[in-house]
Amino acid sequence: MSYETSTLPEFSIIIISYNTRDMTLACLSSVYAQTKGDFEIVVLDNASTDGSAEAIRQDFPEVTLVAESVNHGFGPAHHVALPYCRSPWLLLLNPDTVVLDGALDRLMAFRDQRPEAGIWGGRTLYADGRLNPSSCWHRQTPWSLFCRASGLAVIFRNSSFFNVEAYGGWRRDDVRDVDIVTGCLFLISRETWDRLGGFDPVFTMYGEEADLCLRARDIGVRPAITPEATIIHYGGASEKARSDKLVRILRAKAELIKRHFSPSTLRLGLFLLKLWPLSRHLALSVIISLPRMDRFHDTALAWRNVWKRRAEWCDGF
Repeated sequence: MSYETSTLPEFSIIIISYNTRDMTLACLSSVYAQTKGDFEIVVLDNASTDGSAEAIRQDFPEVTLVAESVNHGFGPAHHVALPYCRSPWLLLLNPDTVVLDGALDRLMAFRDQRPEAGIWGGRTLYADGRLNPSSCWHRQTPWSLFCRASGLAVIFRNSSFFNVEAYGGWRRDDVRDVDIVTGCLFLISRETWDRLGGFDPVFTMYGEEADLCLRARDIGVRPAITPEATIIHYGGASEKARSDKLVRILRAKAELIKRHFSPSTLRLGLFLLKLWPLSRHLALSVIISLPRMDRFHDTALAWRNVWKRRAEWCDGF
């Protein structure tokens, strides 16, 4: 299908929804209320059972809705949605977000101000206004994995030395190059996306943007974020079971180590990754045996289940 250049929207917003009806509707409302630029929205619904597709079709008929009968997973769903996007600029936005203060227009302006970045992101907050630091991440390293497994990343969470992956202590209040921009607010050109092949479909949920950003850095792209583009991101709205979520995250982290660590550090990286849930399991088992520590029971149970299920995640995909 061909389009006249003059009719193309400046950017295409892609939203992948799965059983987040009310949040998706709120997200769409915020996009239209807070965005002045010329854009289109493509929502791919991953076979939701909560009436998401019907509600979107009724409340936002201007949205291009792709209602699927199967759940493709988060990463692969973008490849299904992509043919419906007409713009040379792709803006990925999670359904459990709320756009604030013209954030998407500001992100497009940031693209113009810092064209060398190649991938652009912003700042995320929790619903109560506290910083949600998950808008960006540092790549995993043997040191960061050791700090996580030993608990140093938690004890010294505000230290950029010990809490490396989360850029500990940084309030996301200035412009910086980062290793990984999170997919909840993620701007990339169609040209760069196509050059990289987009998200690797192996990463069905979690890790897809980390893999893409690390591959992008290998070809000279330098992802960056700006505090000017700020949104609310609730996080984890479509995944409720804690141990299941942790298993998915650990599986993705193991795969990232296999793909992006050097041969000399690969075995060490996988070993240190295994120590993280083991150390949490052992520490929490001790903690809940102490008086008045019942409040940690559910967390201890989750980590125990994750460790018992280690065969599901320790070798990645």
